[in-house]
Amino acid sequence: MKKYLKHIIPTSIKQNIYCWKESLEWFFLNRIISSFPSQRIRISMLNFMGAKIPRKTAVYGGNEYRNPKGLSIGEGTALGHRAVLDARMGLEIGNNVCFGTEVMIWSLHHDYNDIGFKGVGGKVTIGNYVWLGSRCIILPGTTIGEGAVVAAGAVVTKDVAPFTVVGGVPAKVIAKRDRKVYNYSPNSYKLHLV
Repeated sequence: MKKYLKHIIPTSIKQNIYCWKESLEWFFLNRIISSFPSQRIRISMLNFMGAKIPRKTAVYGGNEYRNPKGLSIGEGTALGHRAVLDARMGLEIGNNVCFGTEVMIWSLHHDYNDIGFKGVGGKVTIGNYVWLGSRCIILPGTTIGEGAVVAAGAVVTKDVAPFTVVGGVPAKVIAKRDRKVYNYSPNSYKLHLV
C-alpha cells in the first residue's frame, strides 16, 4: 500500500500544481489583460506570453485566447470584440485581416468517435485581406485564402479559396470577390454615422 501511495501522491501533486498554473494563466490573460483598457498593454502582455503580434494591430477588448504561444498575427489586422482565438494547434492570421464581433476560431476539438473523447485538430491559417463576419466560426485545420470573405454566422468546415465569399452552415461559396489591391488602413475609409 505504501509503495502504491508513494507513486500516486507525487504525480497527483504535480498534476494539481500544473492545473492551478494553467488556470491562473488563463484567468490572468482572459479576464484581466483581455479587458484592460489599453491596446498597447494587451498586445505587450500577449507577446510576453509567447504570441507574435506587431504594434500596428488593433486588438479590441474581451477576447479569449487559448495558448498565446501558438498565435501569430500580421500587421494592420483588427481583432473585433469578444473573439475566441484557439491557438493550441497553431493559429496564423495574415496582414490586414478584418474581424467582426464574436468571431470564433478553433484549432482543436474532440473526436466524437473516440471512446476517450480525445482532442484532435490542426493549425488554422487566415490569409491576408480576409474579412471574417460577426459570429462566424472557423473549425480546426482550415485555411482561409487571401482576400476571402466569411459571412456573418457562417461555419467554415473546410478550406476557403482566395477571393471567395462563403456563407451558411456549413459554409458554401455564395459569391466571388474582385481581385484588387485592398487597403484596410483605418485612414483609407471614413465611418458615416446616420
